Amino acid sequence: MQPTRNITVGQTTAILISTIIGVGVLRLPLISVQLADTGAPLLTLLSAVIVFVGMWGIAKLGSQFPNETFVEYSERVIGKWLGRLYTFMIIAFFTLLTGFAAREFGAVVVTSVLPKTPLEVTVIVMLLMAVIFTRGDMNTFTYIHSFYLPVILVPLLIITLVSLKDAKILYLQPILGNGFKMIAGIPEIAALFQGAFILAILIPFMQKPKKAVKASFWGVAISGGFFIMIIVACIALFGTEEIKTIMWPTLGLARATSLPGNTLQRLDVVFLAIWVTAVFTTILSNYMLTVQALKQSLRLQDHKMLTLFLLPIIFLIAMFPDETIEMYRYIEVVGKYGLVLTFIFPFIILIVAKIRKWPKKKGKGAGK
Repeated sequence: MQPTRNITVGQTTAILISTIIGVGVLRLPLISVQLADTGAPLLTLLSAVIVFVGMWGIAKLGSQFPNETFVEYSERVIGKWLGRLYTFMIIAFFTLLTGFAAREFGAVVVTSVLPKTPLEVTVIVMLLMAVIFTRGDMNTFTYIHSFYLPVILVPLLIITLVSLKDAKILYLQPILGNGFKMIAGIPEIAALFQGAFILAILIPFMQKPKKAVKASFWGVAISGGFFIMIIVACIALFGTEEIKTIMWPTLGLARATSLPGNTLQRLDVVFLAIWVTAVFTTILSNYMLTVQALKQSLRLQDHKMLTLFLLPIIFLIAMFPDETIEMYRYIEVVGKYGLVLTFIFPFIILIVAKIRKWPKKKGKGAGK
């Protein structure tokens, strides 16, 4: 059965942005400063360019196989068993990513807002919300992202711009930071964009699959632009050395910012509400990607049963790290190695498809 093509380019872009801007935004300034010092904004820009190159490969594959997700065309192009192995690895990777995102959410909430609430409660509540909304179809999934995107972007933009009134430009120099050493940090920053792999299951539902490249560009450009703005604001306010002593610098930025005229002195409460929404949309996308990939791999007609099946597995993954620092070590390792699956391997599939002249081999009707 062919998927219904209801998703526009704008909606696809909205899904990519709200998926990328998620739980990692709190720690992003710290990670980038540790890797590049004052060159953190430049490092983020370079990482966004690399990510777009990887997204171009996914979009190009989708335009060649507009009626198929990566689960289906990978089996056709590189072989049934190798394709299934790749699908299994993607499922395992995003299962880990979803669990760690839920754990990081729980750690921040328990530390900053609800210190007397058990960590398990905050994690299971977020996962249950993801399960409920993942049971819907792709139209519901799209509407959720489109609705919440302005809720995430507009307040985040206001908070970042207001914080710049106390900025010290000297803190941003030198722009190159630690020079060429920053190149080694590109994989770690690029790993924050990996949720954009959701595009691989969205393309068959797009009204114009060939415009997936356009959606990829704007999705990466806008989310990357927001990342750079947040990093610049944090460095200009705190300086690189102080940022290295703060676990969640973006939250510190919101705490140190107030609206003109003392209209609202504590923006961290508003920011946390926005951040919770951003985390929800990210976990929702990761959960949906995992469930849809598993459904197609098992050749099932419905995915609702799988949402509950994955819940205890993801919860156990979220509870596995003993401490927050240990969790971040796991996230760093899993994220960097996951780049091979999300951004590099699609290029290999694309090259093999070109060599084997797919989908032309199946006839001209394959793209209709």
